[in-house]
Amino acid sequence: MAQGFFGRLGNLWRGFLSLWISDVERKNPEIAYENAINSMIEKYSALKRATAAIIRRREELEQRHSTQSRELAQTNADLNTAVETNQDDLALVLIQKKTLLEAEVAELAADMDAAMKDADTAKASLLQIQGEIKKLKAEKDAMLAKLQSAQARIRIQEQLEGLSVEGEVKALDNVREHIRTTVAQANLDKELAESSLDTKLAQLRQKTGEVTARQQLEQLKAAAAAKQLGQKKTL
Repeated sequence: MAQGFFGRLGNLWRGFLSLWISDVERKNPEIAYENAINSMIEKYSALKRATAAIIRRREELEQRHSTQSRELAQTNADLNTAVETNQDDLALVLIQKKTLLEAEVAELAADMDAAMKDADTAKASLLQIQGEIKKLKAEKDAMLAKLQSAQARIRIQEQLEGLSVEGEVKALDNVREHIRTTVAQANLDKELAESSLDTKLAQLRQKTGEVTARQQLEQLKAAAAAKQLGQKKTL
């Protein structure tokens, strides 16, 4: 009962830890990529060690197969000699030895073939993982560059959104309103001045002065004309 409780507690703790790591990796994608790459490198190293063991076994099998094949060839040669020299007792022993060696060589050949296939498969897997690691490293650089570019655009957008011109526009509106009011007041003062009695009287006197001056001008012209006419009559 207690063991089950502690097991559930351990699972719960691992779940919380996994969520925490996921959250950290999401906020720090570089860490996520590094963790993935390091994990693949660890798997690559483990597979490399296993592949080395497979290749070592293959080489051992090849060596044993070569040794036993030579021994079988020698046994066949000895057997032929024993038969030719009528050494039946030795020939019987050699026949038994030959049978055992043939079985062993055949078994070694099968094991060696399987080991060669295992080694080829393991080497192909190593090359595949090696390629995936390179691809993941390239993806990391590309994705982080995209992330940095996107973050820069977001910062610029936030700065642009934070640049409010409402206060400046409102201040200018107040200035514009003040200018229009001042101009309107000046126009009103001018209109009031033009419509006042003093202004009208001044305008009237100005016109009167113009009329009087014109009358005097006409009189002067008439006097000059009369004088000229009198001079002509005297002649």
